[in-house]
Amino acid sequence: MEIVQYLVHFEKYITPLIGQFGGLIYFALFVIIFAETGFVVTPFLPGDSLLFVVGTLAGNGYLNIWTVYILMLVAAILGNTLNYYLGYKIGHKVFAKENSKLFNKQYLEKTRAFYAKHGGKTIILTRFMPIIRSFAPFVAGMGSMHYKTFMVYNVIGGFLWVTILTFAGYFFGGMPLIKNNFEIAIFAIVIISVVPAIFEYVKHKMSPSKEKVATTTFNEIDKTFKKEHLKD
Repeated sequence: MEIVQYLVHFEKYITPLIGQFGGLIYFALFVIIFAETGFVVTPFLPGDSLLFVVGTLAGNGYLNIWTVYILMLVAAILGNTLNYYLGYKIGHKVFAKENSKLFNKQYLEKTRAFYAKHGGKTIILTRFMPIIRSFAPFVAGMGSMHYKTFMVYNVIGGFLWVTILTFAGYFFGGMPLIKNNFEIAIFAIVIISVVPAIFEYVKHKMSPSKEKVATTTFNEIDKTFKKEHLKD
């Protein structure tokens, strides 16, 4: 859990860096959130916990809350937009390779099933779900989801995700209870954020139709989006 440990002591690492590199710290944070939401191959990057930590640092005067908030919001929206575009352009090639090391078809199927159940709201709901969050816009692109519809859900989801977590850190991160138990708070955020993914994993393992994942095709994704009226 090296990433979590780094986030827990982020204040210790970032304080001298802020003085040394100044505005470049904002750029680094922007890149992390942009990459976490913009590429299917980087779902391991911190998202929920990073936003909370950044908000906490802003609340304690290390960062400007409005500068970091706007940058995180823009990064989240642009990241999803790029992910959608990549799905639209190269998504169909994913299924051309049976054993792709870059794309996990199991997560692609789980995301498709999420669209089948929740429709376009998937873009909003999965903002709070690590890993699936990185696949949702990609699958939307694969399914040729109406771009305007995608962008509406993208902006709403990005706004809720960044606002809730960043300002939660800003307003509550400095409280003695949180500050004195910061490591526990970060672990709690990480655990809570992965609960939906764990639930889906357990549900899948207990399902008698496990073969579904292996037989998922590009056509199934296409049919799902047509059925949900997310494309023509």
